[in-house]
Order: sequence, then structure tokens, then C-alpha cells
Amino acid sequence: MTQFGYFLSSEEYTPAELIEQARLAEEAGFDALWISDHFHPWTDAQGQSPFVWSMIGAISQVCDLPVTTAVTCPTVRTHPAIIAQAAATSAALLGPGRFRLGLGTGEALNEHITGEVWPHAQQRLDMLEEAIAVIRELWTGEVVSHEGRFYTVDTARIYTLPSEPIPIYVSAFGPKALDLVCDVADGFITTQPDADSVKTFKKAKGAGAPTQAGFKVAWGPSRDEAIDAAYRLWPNSGVPGELAQVLPSPQHFEQAAKLVTREKFAEQGAFGPDPDDHIAAFAPYVEAGFDEIYVANMGPHYAELMSAYGESVLPQLRARKGKRAAAKKTTAKRSSRSKR
Repeated sequence: MTQFGYFLSSEEYTPAELIEQARLAEEAGFDALWISDHFHPWTDAQGQSPFVWSMIGAISQVCDLPVTTAVTCPTVRTHPAIIAQAAATSAALLGPGRFRLGLGTGEALNEHITGEVWPHAQQRLDMLEEAIAVIRELWTGEVVSHEGRFYTVDTARIYTLPSEPIPIYVSAFGPKALDLVCDVADGFITTQPDADSVKTFKKAKGAGAPTQAGFKVAWGPSRDEAIDAAYRLWPNSGVPGELAQVLPSPQHFEQAAKLVTREKFAEQGAFGPDPDDHIAAFAPYVEAGFDEIYVANMGPHYAELMSAYGESVLPQLRARKGKRAAAKKTTAKRSSRSKR
């Protein structure tokens, strides 16, 4: 059964607002949480970027939903040994089965801050692969020394560990990244309704291997007001191609986003107070076969979104999913009878 989660956008909301959203998401009936891991927001208008590991600790005290980082980059800004410790503590705080470490190759926006050269795409994938190996080795609780191509670990041991192994999910937006996900990940993350990637991953890892996807909407008193608020804050979501990986500052994203018109931006997702528009926005992801689908709000009206989703959107999504599942079972039974 598809699960529906809420995406906490650390780039837009204050720590107090993120904690409130986590609590409201549980009350509304969401199944799980994503939370972004950034050093910078995408644009200055978004205006926030709290430390994700502090936020997860706080969230663990106000709600019982599972949390996935979407996504953490364990390669340049933060050494994988530190990520291993942070994730282990987060999993211990959240409790058994409630933390998934989502990883990716990151963006220059967040990773350039230490002054290191931003690697090319293939090297970022190679760094991620080694980082995952380091993280998993440290999670054994043994003393680890590692001399690799990119990372050194000197007699390190993590003492605070969760009672269960932590799943690692990895994001992918191209064939080379998807190959790595199929090789090393427990789960697959993306922001595209990409049915082919879902099929490829499940073929490689098994039908039960988890897949997650997320997208953004904007609740508001009217469609135009919701578009205006979202376009002011998130024009970067319309920036195409690999620019999101290589632009180094919010100011660069603001410059690139000037090429994104309000009309083009308004073609993405759902805007305004109509529950049917929001339900329809989930359809491509449901049809693509994702196991977990996360929605983020853009703009100030997140409390109204939570209320409406709890009352109307989530129940209807689950009802429609149930009808689809029942229809598939009926079709399968008819097909089986016809073959006898």
C-alpha cells in the first residue's frame, strides 16, 4: 500500500515552524516525513537553513513518524564518519525502524563552503560509493581504520548505535546514478515520476525494495495567491538540467531563475485551496509505482494545507489507491481463470 508523507523544507521554514509541521503532519494522518539537508537555501527569499541533525533530534520529541533525510551529501562538506555518527544518534532517538538515511551526491550550493574543489559528476558518484562503505562499516560498532581513494578513518568507533540496522536510500536522476543505487542502496529516492527507474530498481533489488519520491505544492486562499507566494520563494524549482548541482550560491540561483516565467512555473504541481488539484498532483507518482510519496508546501499556509489534507486529500488518495489495488486483484483473478 502506498504511503503518503510530508516533506519538511529546511530552506524555507524556521526550526520552530519545522517542528510544528512535523507535529501537524502526524495529526493530519501523514505516514512519514522527509527533511532536507542544506547549508544554504536555494534563494535568499527562502531565508532559512537550520542544521538537519539538530532538527531531527527535536522532531523525535514531538512526533512518532519515520524520518528520511532527503537528501544528505556525505562527501565534501561533512566527512562520512561524522554522518555515520549523526545518523546513528538520530536513529537511536527516533526509535526502531523510524530513521532512513537518504544520501546523494549533493550540490555545489551546499558543499563548496569548505573551499574544496567541486568534483565532476562521476567523481561525486565514486566518492558517494566509498562514503557509503565507510558509513556501513562504522555502524558495525567495531573499531574502523580506512585508507581509501577519498577518505581516511583512523581507529574510529561509534558507541551510540540504534537497536536495528539503518537503511540507506540513495537519490538518482540519471542512468549512472541509478546504476549505483541498484548496486549499493537499500532504497531509491527521486523527485521525478519516473516509472522506468522504479522498475529498474525493483528488478535489481526485489519487488519489495522501497522507492520514495517527492514534489512541491502551494496551499493558499486562491490559486493566484498561492502561485505568487510559491514563485517568489521557489523560482529555482524551474531551473533545468544540471544547474542545480553546479551553481554555488543563492544569488546564482536567483539569476538563473529569472529565466523561469510565472506562467511556466504555474504549470508545476498544485496551487490554491482545491483538494482535487492536490489529489491530481499525486497521480503521476502513484501511477509510476512509488511506495512512498512526499509532498512539501511552498509558502505560509502550511497549517491550512495540513488541515485540508487530513480532512479530504489523504482519505481520498487512500480510497483511490485501495480501489486500484482491488481492481488489479480482480483483473489478475480473471486472467488466471482464463488460462485454466
